[in-house]
Amino acid sequence: MHVLLFVDRYSKTPIFLPCNKDDTAMDTALLIWNRVISHTGLFKKIISDRDTKFKSASWTNLHKPLGTKLSFSTAYHPQTHELSERMIQTLEEIIRRFCAYEMELKDSDVFTHDWCTVITALELAYKTSIHASTGKPPAMLEKGWNPNLPVGTLNKDLVDISPTASSYKLLLDKVRHHSNQGKNDAFEYAKQKWDKSHKTPEFKVGDLILLSTLSFHDIKGPRN
Repeated sequence: MHVLLFVDRYSKTPIFLPCNKDDTAMDTALLIWNRVISHTGLFKKIISDRDTKFKSASWTNLHKPLGTKLSFSTAYHPQTHELSERMIQTLEEIIRRFCAYEMELKDSDVFTHDWCTVITALELAYKTSIHASTGKPPAMLEKGWNPNLPVGTLNKDLVDISPTASSYKLLLDKVRHHSNQGKNDAFEYAKQKWDKSHKTPEFKVGDLILLSTLSFHDIKGPRN
């Protein structure tokens, strides 16, 4: 099982779509139409990696009449896709935490507690928690209000009566906890990695610098 990830550049709202590795470009397009576009409307622009699904003629022909501009990240400028890459790292950390700590949670009812069954709950937990770069929950910036959470709306009497409801409340509590912890861990890891390998250069007016042209394909002559 794989996850197709969408992130809104403005609100930082993610959408996690479980999918299969062997899905075709048309399978992917239908998944996006049914699960994403039906809720958000048409995209003005999609920035993706250079997967064959997104480079195929069927994918391109689908978006051309819709007016959606398709752009692709490159190895020479990974910052183009930086938001999605950070979200992938965060999702991996959230899933890793959930799998590591909740493997013992097995019910005789209907919940297996594997990550595939809680991916939408992980998405909701992420969207309703504070994002470090905006200071607001992504759902708040996207909708103008924060959705009610199942954890807060489950009736206590129902939980006391129904073991299944009680188990589900416990599951959602755990999902939200590990989502927040995983997001914080991923942010700290990314910050430490960046601080370790990057130093802000100090330039003064009039300084001379050397500029690499190795990634410039239209320059004639020696690339040095």
